[in-house]
Amino acid sequence: MQIKIVNKSDNPLPAYSTEMSAGMDLRAYLQEPLVLKPLERKLIPTGLYVEIPKGYEAQIRPRSGLALKKGITVLNTPGTIDADYRGEIGIILINLSQEDFVVESGERICQMIIAAHKTVEWNLVEVLEETGRGEGGFGHTGKN
Repeated sequence: MQIKIVNKSDNPLPAYSTEMSAGMDLRAYLQEPLVLKPLERKLIPTGLYVEIPKGYEAQIRPRSGLALKKGITVLNTPGTIDADYRGEIGIILINLSQEDFVVESGERICQMIIAAHKTVEWNLVEVLEETGRGEGGFGHTGKN
């Protein structure tokens, strides 16, 4: 699949790290380093603009290494970039650690996955079909 992209940053285009990676790393595009204090969240620009085809979305997800090692994650995980959005991709990072974290321009801050989705039409009914599970949820099986 080919997707149109505008790169106003000086960073390389998003790329897969390995042949079978699902996500492409996105990088911060900053004029100067940015400090994220503990429990602070900020919108991090990427300098990227994309034209996603109809029927697809871009999902923004945390990088596992950054989350584990530094406590940095994407706040609205997964973030969604809709096919009709044409603005700059911005990433909402939050620092869940107890230490300041410095975001440098060019640093890999998240992953982006392109995924197909369906558009639904609601069928309003009075009763839903019965299942063995019924209304059970939130730990109803008693299993860990």
